[in-house]
Amino acid sequence: MSFDPRTGRPAGLPPVSESMLPKEHALYRPRHSGRQRTAGLLATAFFMTPLVLFVLGVRPPAFENREPARFPSITDGWGFFTGLSAWADDNLPLRDVAVRASDGISRGVFGEPPPFGQRHDTQPVQVPVPSPGDEDREKLRAAGFPKVIEGANGWLYLGYDVLGACLPERPMDDVVGAMKELREAVESSGRTFVLVVAPDKTTMVPEHLPSEFVGAQCSKDAHESFWRRAVDEGKVLDIRPALRVAADRRGAPVYSALDTHWTHEGGLAMTRALAEEVQKGVTASWKATPAAVVQRDADLPPLLGKTGQFPLQTYDLAPDGRTVQSRTVDKAFREPLRLTGATGKGVVGAKVGMVADSYTLFATQYLSGGFADLTVVHSDTAGTKPGDVADVLVDSDVVVVEAAERSLVSGINPMLSRPTLDVIKSELAEHPRR
Repeated sequence: MSFDPRTGRPAGLPPVSESMLPKEHALYRPRHSGRQRTAGLLATAFFMTPLVLFVLGVRPPAFENREPARFPSITDGWGFFTGLSAWADDNLPLRDVAVRASDGISRGVFGEPPPFGQRHDTQPVQVPVPSPGDEDREKLRAAGFPKVIEGANGWLYLGYDVLGACLPERPMDDVVGAMKELREAVESSGRTFVLVVAPDKTTMVPEHLPSEFVGAQCSKDAHESFWRRAVDEGKVLDIRPALRVAADRRGAPVYSALDTHWTHEGGLAMTRALAEEVQKGVTASWKATPAAVVQRDADLPPLLGKTGQFPLQTYDLAPDGRTVQSRTVDKAFREPLRLTGATGKGVVGAKVGMVADSYTLFATQYLSGGFADLTVVHSDTAGTKPGDVADVLVDSDVVVVEAAERSLVSGINPMLSRPTLDVIKSELAEHPRR
């Protein structure tokens, strides 16, 4: 045992617990003080209440524009442990209440939106953007770009419109090359191919965007380059002029201030453009008249811990100018959805197979009235079941692909992936249209 040369007493910690020392001792610490007990009880209540509610069957609402993280499978290996955090974040009860409280406190006390892991106002307005694959890409993705860009007059924009453009998953050369490869595969099989791009709200209604925001210049450059190359090289059906005409007719943008998508006016404009592309002059007799106004839950406020609805004007479509043949289609199309029944003047007669995304949800009722036989399936299905998508295209005279601008600019659209392209190309080649 060593001794302290100054005092002559044994040096080092005493051979007993701190709580067993005399209270006068400098190292004395109580085992459980009143404050410790109170803190422990509060911590237990804080962590256990959501867990007890979960066990009792209480589940948080799905208030973000995505599916909550799934409970990881034991077959994921180490991914089981890394996936638990995301699952707990998304699925513990009271999460939506906490998000709304955070938003209220942040705005009311500090006068600024809450971070939600997406703060950007502490960054330079125009940050250097690394190329894909740089080590700090994920850090910049999380900290540099907001989930939602809050614009003027209450307008909200999806942050991924900017993030996906500045940090694309694949180069633009690959995206354009895949578009051309798909077109060549369809046309060489004896079918007609139409690629239509649903423009982002940041493209069509930029006037409400903030004057400065992270990624403003790099996203602008990327989107301009995309449209130039998509039209010249990809030969996409450019419906931006049609959407501007529809907006002028409406006296307002054909996009909602609170949602990422276009309105029914946008869906109707796309349907008309597709019909003309497939069968020139067929829409000359079309007549669309206002029908019911429906309320829709907006998809952007939940990303800020809020809720919101907006009105949607729907229309009745009479392809011959007299008889309404459009009908409300409530079904989504994760599985192939066949729309048939429309006949007569003004109806496209060709058999159409369409791969589309959520923008087409605002067009299905018009597609049902303007096309005699159209089957639509979601592009996400191409990533999970490419054979199902290939079957739809094989059984068609005309292949239509509708893709959101952001999904192409960022390179995340499943139709661009090599496995999907290979399956579709193989099936089309084996089943040519005579």
